[in-house]
Amino acid sequence: MSNSIEWTPEAKARLKEIPFFVRPAARKKIEKLAQESGATQITIEVYEQAKKKFG
Repeated sequence: MSNSIEWTPEAKARLKEIPFFVRPAARKKIEKLAQESGATQITIEVYEQAKKKFG
């Protein structure tokens, strides 16, 4: 399994709204959640799911 998961441009834009000092951790959590749910890319939907789960 590859560590890098593709992000849609919209989801990447949302990620940039997260403060830079917590962004790497948030990105890891979102990617892990996506992989666990079988997603092959991070979309706005996946991002929103993660946001609800992690706050």
